[in-house]
Amino acid sequence: MEIENLSVSERIILAEALWDSVSNQHDEIQLSAEQKSELDRRLTAFHLDKDHGETWEQVKTDILSK
Repeated sequence: MEIENLSVSERIILAEALWDSVSNQHDEIQLSAEQKSELDRRLTAFHLDKDHGETWEQVKTDILSK
């Protein structure tokens, strides 16, 4: 298969199918100790941060008002 010969839509569908095939086997993906540590650090920072962003309704209203 020549990927370059596919349309953009076909390549997006292929990328989605490839991602789905990988994400369905998440138990086979091994993280390094450094990756686990970084994820833990980010999760801790998220929980400590009192500003959790905006709701979808707030974001949607902001986008639609422009």
